[in-house]
Amino acid sequence: MSKDQSINRRTMMKALAAVGLGGFTGASMASSIGAMIPGKGWVKSSGQKCEGDSTPLQFIPKTAPDDNPLENELSKYPKCPYCGMSRTKWHHSRHLVQYDDGLVDGTCSIHCLSISLSLNIDRGPKAIYAADFGSNAKIKPLIKVDTASYLIGSKLKGTMSKQSRMAFSNFDLAKAEQAKSGGEMGDFDDALREAYLGMASNTTMIRKRRAERRKKMMKMKMKMKNKG
Repeated sequence: MSKDQSINRRTMMKALAAVGLGGFTGASMASSIGAMIPGKGWVKSSGQKCEGDSTPLQFIPKTAPDDNPLENELSKYPKCPYCGMSRTKWHHSRHLVQYDDGLVDGTCSIHCLSISLSLNIDRGPKAIYAADFGSNAKIKPLIKVDTASYLIGSKLKGTMSKQSRMAFSNFDLAKAEQAKSGGEMGDFDDALREAYLGMASNTTMIRKRRAERRKKMMKMKMKMKNKG
């Protein structure tokens, strides 16, 4: 990533940060009670205080600096830190950012990547990677977003988002998918901008889905209790 690209991207993130953070604040407040964790269900908060709480330090990636983030990437960063989803299961839409101090965030999608970039607004991205949706590999490899073409808003299913934004290393393959699934072609900055602009509606959608899961879990628990 060139210096100019990094500066321009940071400027854009600052301009859009309010949109991204606006949909995230409620989720942070709710975490004091508990959170819906994929694969675990509703997990209650321990109530313990952590160093850095109520400061920007609480959002810093929790892993050590990593000079080789792509090496054994799914083993080191197995779950998205913002939604808890498996990055192996959602390998086709996963992203990864290495910040300029070596800290790394591996996310399930560009939606959760946009949260990471907003929360780490003073930490410049050294490199950002996305899964190559056009690859036929069992686990789609990561490519630098600066060279990727994005298919935005096609019929392909989105991850943590109503609108899908899939990266391709091969422009011709992206155009072929566009012919089948519709959508618009763009670059990473276009896809990131759409992720921020869709943050409010996507957060509402995610909240509704997780509320429905909690309600379903409560019904199942009541049935088990009544049988017992």
